[in-house]
Amino acid sequence: MIRTSQLAASVKPSATIAAGTKARQLKAAGIKVWDFSLGEPDFDTPRHICDAAEKAATGGQTHYTPTSGTAEVKAAICRWYKKYHGFECAPENVIVSNGAKHSIHNALAATVGPGDDVVIPTPYWVSYSDLVSMTGANPVLVETTPESGFKLTPAQLKAGLTPKTRILMLNSPCNPTGTIYSRAELEALVDTLIDNSDAAILSDEIYEQLTYGDAKPTCVATLRPGLKDRTITISGASKSYAMTGWRMGWAVAPAPVVKAMDTIQSQETSCPSSVSQAALIAALDGPQECVATMRTEFAARRELTYKLLDAIPGVKVVKSDGAFYAFFDVTAHLGKSFGGKPVTDSLSFCNTLLEQAYVNLVPGVAFGAEGFVRMSYATNRATIEGGLAKLGEWLAGGK
Repeated sequence: MIRTSQLAASVKPSATIAAGTKARQLKAAGIKVWDFSLGEPDFDTPRHICDAAEKAATGGQTHYTPTSGTAEVKAAICRWYKKYHGFECAPENVIVSNGAKHSIHNALAATVGPGDDVVIPTPYWVSYSDLVSMTGANPVLVETTPESGFKLTPAQLKAGLTPKTRILMLNSPCNPTGTIYSRAELEALVDTLIDNSDAAILSDEIYEQLTYGDAKPTCVATLRPGLKDRTITISGASKSYAMTGWRMGWAVAPAPVVKAMDTIQSQETSCPSSVSQAALIAALDGPQECVATMRTEFAARRELTYKLLDAIPGVKVVKSDGAFYAFFDVTAHLGKSFGGKPVTDSLSFCNTLLEQAYVNLVPGVAFGAEGFVRMSYATNRATIEGGLAKLGEWLAGGK
């Protein structure tokens, strides 16, 4: 037998991907599944983006590019940050990778290792802690509460810092909660970090174009003079432009960090897809009405989701203004039995719900928040209405 490594044994499978896989298996068996597991827009990639990819493919742009991306795609990213955030960056500050997850992995691999601490507020995206652990560094989880809107406070940050802290990971808008930090709240966190540590910030801003009402995203690197020299900004095209399968993520960081990430990526994957890079240029430089249209529909689905969840007894929702998730408390239903099967925690809750009612949610324990579950409303309204009706019926049968 070929022995597998300690690293492979120590890494947990992605809970969201696992939930999506279960749903696909049931669908393949002919079962109707109300699937709210994956954070993936249900829209097709806009036509002008696909046209740019087709033109690139038929025009010979099918060869290796520089490892960190073409000069053209880096210039487009720089233009986008200047236009939307007033953030000045140069091509040497940009690296394009195979999705934002790959960007985060490379950023961590380039900056931390054994003996280092990385502070992560909870709830957090399922991959953060494992990506940190894969480098040999230590994820330091700082628990936030529903009462604070799941926001890290300056006092909590200060208490979580150690002499070994190298990175603070922030995510606004947040997966799984949808929480958005105001500019003032982020300034307070940044000032606390600057006053008490020489640690850097890894700011995951992948949902920055998906905000609702009066909520606005903030590019963390713009908060204080010189802060861009200790900030790694992560984003990508998957969520805002419905380009999940194109695998286009990027990092904007100090040039030495980008160079280190480039070296790592050169040994991992080489360059990202040449055709996808051409599509990304069209997404960033092209018409943005497609983003506004999707955002408007997500906002309507958000309102529908909250309305229906509010009507289900024993479900408590912390409402938020970003991303496309509802993160809600189901502890009132834990300790009950459903269809003769006991439900004791968020994992058994989600597994039993899927087995019995064919409604697919992701357990909060995967995000560092036991007793909660995550629902993605990046799906059509009929699915939201039907799935939440099924959830309510199933919960009513608990004993």
